[in-house]
Amino acid sequence: MGKSENNYWKGFFAGTLLGGIAGAVTALLLAPKSGKELRRDIADKSYELYDKASDYMSVYRENVDSVVTDTVNEGKERANSIINSAREQADSLLRNAEEVFSSAKSKAGNVKISIEDKVENLKDAAKAGADAFKSEYKNK
Repeated sequence: MGKSENNYWKGFFAGTLLGGIAGAVTALLLAPKSGKELRRDIADKSYELYDKASDYMSVYRENVDSVVTDTVNEGKERANSIINSAREQADSLLRNAEEVFSSAKSKAGNVKISIEDKVENLKDAAKAGADAFKSEYKNK
């Protein structure tokens, strides 16, 4: 129930109550009765109108309670939707971060192997150069 429906029900109950009171007072004042009978009839009608107004107010309260409950439930659903969306986004970010980390780790492993191979080649070249130098030095 929206705000406009809520205003509708307020106006409806107020109009019903005021219309009932005006009709009852008019009927009592125009009826040919003695003062004592008129006062008793006014008192009886007042109690009757009070009961009707109480009934209308209880219906109105039930409608208001229903609106409040619906609004609270809708708010809970929206909050849960936002929370679930945030969780999904966080999970996606974590998966992407893990993939990037795994890829970087793999590339770093390949670079390490490549560097180790080059260091071995340099060692071999240095040893070969040293051996050639020694051999040349001994031959002279």
